[in-house]
Amino acid sequence: MVYTYEQAQEAAAVISPWLEDRTYLAIVLGSGFDACLSKIDLKHSIPYVELPHFPTTSVMGHSGILHIGTWDQQEVLVWSGRFHYYEGHSMQTVTFPIRVTKLLGINDLLLTNAAGGLLESMRPGSLMFIRDHINFQPENPLRGPHDPRWGPRFPDMNHVYDAAWITEWSHLAKQLEVPYHIGVYLGLQGPSLETPAEYAWFHQAGAHAVGMSTVPEAIVARQMGMRIGGISVISNVFNPYELADTTHEGVLEVVRTAADRTAGLLSNWFNQRQ
Repeated sequence: MVYTYEQAQEAAAVISPWLEDRTYLAIVLGSGFDACLSKIDLKHSIPYVELPHFPTTSVMGHSGILHIGTWDQQEVLVWSGRFHYYEGHSMQTVTFPIRVTKLLGINDLLLTNAAGGLLESMRPGSLMFIRDHINFQPENPLRGPHDPRWGPRFPDMNHVYDAAWITEWSHLAKQLEVPYHIGVYLGLQGPSLETPAEYAWFHQAGAHAVGMSTVPEAIVARQMGMRIGGISVISNVFNPYELADTTHEGVLEVVRTAADRTAGLLSNWFNQRQ
C-alpha cells in the first residue's frame, strides 16, 4: 500500500478542527505506554477506524486511538497504538500517522517503545534515550514512488535524534533518580524475539537495545524535517549466563510498571519547556 499526499491531507482534515492554535508535541505510545494517558487532560479522542485510510491495530498494548489534550500545559497529540511491519502492513502504512502529523503543522515528535537491552548494566524498567539507530528491517519506508512535497528523496540521516532533548532528559533523570542510558536502538522485523546468538551479534554491531518499531517512523519524520526524540523502556536484558524466556505479556508488565517514572520525567520536561 502506497499512500498519497492527498490521502494524508484527507486524514489530517478530520483531525485539524480539534487542534488549537498552539505548538503541539506529537507522541507515539509504544507497547504498554497507555498508562501515560492518565497524565493528560483529554479534550478529544478519535478511534483510528474513524480516520480516512487508517487500518485497525491488532497488537496487545496498542489501543488504536488518537488522543488530543494537554499534559502539564504542553499541548499533545498522542497516537495510542502503532502499526507494525510484522502485522503484514507495508512500511507506508506503518509511517502514515507520521505523515498525517506533519500535515497538521506539528514539527516535534516523540517516539516511545519497549526494547530488549543488550548491556549488562541495564535493568528492566530503566530508560534509554535514543541517540542513533540501526535499520535492520527488510524494507525502507521511502522505497517506491517519490513525492517531493514530503521532502528530499535521499534525506541525510546524521543527527536524527535531537541532542538537546537528550541532554535535557539526562539532567532530569539524574535529578529524579531515574535509571537511564543513552544508546543506539536497532530495529528488527519481528515478531519472533531474538535468539542469544542474535543478541550477541547485535551488541557487537554497536546496538544497545533492540525492538520492532520506531526506526521507520524516524526515517519518515527525518525526511519531513521534524524534530525527533526517542525513549525506550528496557523491558528485558540479555544475559548470556542466565537465559530466561521472554514473553510479550512480560514485556507489557515491565513497561506498565515503568510508566509512572517515564510519565514523571516527561511531566517535568513539559514544565521546563513552557
